[in-house]
Amino acid sequence: MMSYSVDLRERVVGYVRGGGGLTEAARLFQVSRPTLYRWLGAPDLHPRPAKERRRKLDKASLLVHVRDFPEALLRERAAHFGVTINAIWAALKKLAITKKNDPVL
Repeated sequence: MMSYSVDLRERVVGYVRGGGGLTEAARLFQVSRPTLYRWLGAPDLHPRPAKERRRKLDKASLLVHVRDFPEALLRERAAHFGVTINAIWAALKKLAITKKNDPVL
């Protein structure tokens, strides 16, 4: 999902503060009314940067583990890192490691 441009936000807020109605502005600029209320109450119209999620599973240490123990099963890796088997499977898939016999690094 992309955020709205700062230029659009400024035009919409300027339209409403210049006497235009909220519903009319929402229809004209094709944004929702709750979004307009949020923009009108915001001290700054620039989008907030997304927060980086803190993950339970560190991808770098997973790569080291795969390199050191290439024959380990998913359940063994999951027990080592304290996560579910599916979490290990998904992380390996994102790292493009799909089989035990794939060369790693």
